[in-house]
Amino acid sequence: MDRKVFMTDGDMARTIARLGYSVCEKLPADNLVILGIYTGGAVLARRISDFLKKNKGFDVPVGVLDITPFRDDLKSGADYKDKTQIDFDVNGKNLLLVDDVLYTGRTARSALAAINGLGRPKTVSLAVLIDRGHRELPIKPDFVGKNIPTEAGQKVEVRFAETDGKDEVEIL
Repeated sequence: MDRKVFMTDGDMARTIARLGYSVCEKLPADNLVILGIYTGGAVLARRISDFLKKNKGFDVPVGVLDITPFRDDLKSGADYKDKTQIDFDVNGKNLLLVDDVLYTGRTARSALAAINGLGRPKTVSLAVLIDRGHRELPIKPDFVGKNIPTEAGQKVEVRFAETDGKDEVEIL
């Protein structure tokens, strides 16, 4: 299988910084909460929150959203342990939903269904590290790190040092 490194650790750091600056320019920090979609989105959400704290002095709560029970492509009855970790109220908040890769839009749709069960945020914005196109649903991110034009048969793998030992984005 052919592999091409599309982003190195330095590229990812610069891209996450750009995402962080874009978020703080467009969303009010005093009413902001961040939910990262388990797993890659959760790591990226933490990094965006850390960036906001370090560079802007904003202490933004971060939670992890497991969308597994809301997916439309899994069979019910599977053995499942919820990995959602949210210790704040989403009602009335400006919620930033974060994922590593946006592809068909089905994960984002599932996340919106999960958020609906948590309460009623004032707004929901979507931030992604990679937008690879090929949408099947009318989902558009508000914040995009990089657009990567891909073919349907290709796969985009995002690796984070926290979970994979190194930061990089590969196209397979």
